[in-house]
Amino acid sequence: MPLYDQEALDASQAQRARWEHDELSATTSKLPTSRDQFRTISGIPVEPIYTPADNPALSYEEDLGNPGQYPFTRGVYPTMYRGRQWSRRQIAGFGTASSTNARFKFLMENGQTGLSTDFDHPTLTGYDSLHPLSEGEVGRLGVAIDTLPDMADLFDGIPLDKVSISLTVNHPAIVLLAFLLEHAKDQGVGWDRLRGTVQNDSLKESFGQKTFAVPPRGGFRLTMDLVEYCTEHVPAWNTISISGYHTREAGSDAIQELAFTMAQGMAYIEGGLRRGMSVDTFAPRLSFFFGVHMDFFEEIAKLRAARRLWARIVKERYGATNPRALLCRFHSQTLGSTLVRNGMLNNIVRGTSQALAAVLGGTQSLHVSGYDEAHDIPSEDAMRMSLTTQRILGSETGVPDTADPLGGSFFVEKLTSEIEERAMEYINKIDAMGNGSMLDGMFAAIDSGYIEKEIADASYDYQRRIENKDYLVLGLNVPIADATLPPKLYEHDDEEEERQKERLADVVRKRDPLITAGALDALREGTAGDANLMPLVLDAARSHATEGEIMGVFREIFGEHQDPGIF
Repeated sequence: MPLYDQEALDASQAQRARWEHDELSATTSKLPTSRDQFRTISGIPVEPIYTPADNPALSYEEDLGNPGQYPFTRGVYPTMYRGRQWSRRQIAGFGTASSTNARFKFLMENGQTGLSTDFDHPTLTGYDSLHPLSEGEVGRLGVAIDTLPDMADLFDGIPLDKVSISLTVNHPAIVLLAFLLEHAKDQGVGWDRLRGTVQNDSLKESFGQKTFAVPPRGGFRLTMDLVEYCTEHVPAWNTISISGYHTREAGSDAIQELAFTMAQGMAYIEGGLRRGMSVDTFAPRLSFFFGVHMDFFEEIAKLRAARRLWARIVKERYGATNPRALLCRFHSQTLGSTLVRNGMLNNIVRGTSQALAAVLGGTQSLHVSGYDEAHDIPSEDAMRMSLTTQRILGSETGVPDTADPLGGSFFVEKLTSEIEERAMEYINKIDAMGNGSMLDGMFAAIDSGYIEKEIADASYDYQRRIENKDYLVLGLNVPIADATLPPKLYEHDDEEEERQKERLADVVRKRDPLITAGALDALREGTAGDANLMPLVLDAARSHATEGEIMGVFREIFGEHQDPGIF
């Protein structure tokens, strides 16, 4: 039932018309608006005011609901932050596993409540530190993890059953999680006691982050093998973090980020269904990852629309009956691409604004990008400030005291509905490419370069707005006087690469080559067939096969991916 009856809508519309004719027109004739057109970063027109008539069909029960109730627009849990605040999860990773382990412990001492791991480019793309293509990149923009002993060093002294862990890796996710599971076994920690997430979002690698290691269909198989195995054996683990963040960093707008992320999630559900899995069983362990840009209200509306859209899709299209299968639980990260080098301390304000939008949007965990990330890996001071930002928002502002405090705002509700509707247009296009199969549609959209082209167009439009000063960014297209001395930046230790190479060579030298070769042969045979590969990867990890060797087997069978290079 709509919130407003027709008589009330007519009255509000008439009142608005009188206001526009009298007060507004009289004011603008003397004081013109600063520009002719107002729109969000994603191009949605913004009106001078909003009234009930802007969203006349809005139903509280069908479109909003209470927190913890379908369609979860107002939050996934009844108490939201009154019961437990979001996890403060600053990502970390650089150099060797031991160096990142020290940063993890520093973050935990400063109030971090979950660990999130950033891997270097060789690890993300499935190459060992000793591979020629890894030269100069080992440990540079993330931590280098080559073997099971590296994973043991990464979490040395950290209680795996008491800390939530996130592994931000995709095509090699099956390998890195195998290392973690085997390390947990060595520590006597049952897999049912592990809590955390592995990103494992193979589809977005083709148009978002682009740290692909194998072609899209091979990567998808690895993703679903992990999902199938962990649903049975690692029941509290989130098996995919369906990522819109990297799509946004690639240049998409908020609508595209939401649409393509939802489409990815739908493809994974269809992949599970094709394997005979129950959506009510595996969908509750799917989670999401969104970026948060500078358009405050658009980002809040996007996150609210994500919950409603996912709940409706999973219930109506896939017939889920388990309420937990309908939950769009997500991690948020303030966008590094919005940070500016000139006047870097101003990035603290940007990060705070984006973090507040994430909290008002109902995030379950949050990373605030360091104010100095436009220069390099964030320094300890920047990470301390990012954690402090979250703690102040959580304890001093009163924002967490009530669920969805902007719910019912005429503007926010209109924007939420508008974003949902525009995202559905994209979803329907991709669905049509697969003739009613979102899984086939996503492969078609990737193969044709459709998604990349849409992102490229949005990125071009955003850049043109900046260059035309239609969108103003201090320190970028608006000059500022920056008299502040830059704080001490992170300094990369160039010796870390040699340390990691020596560590890897030592592990390879000491392992039993026959056992390792046998495990890799078994993995090769399984990959050529249709076996679930997770048990075989676990065996290879236990034999001290390296990540590069395991991924090398997958490349042998799946082939190399050739990026279409859409611009």
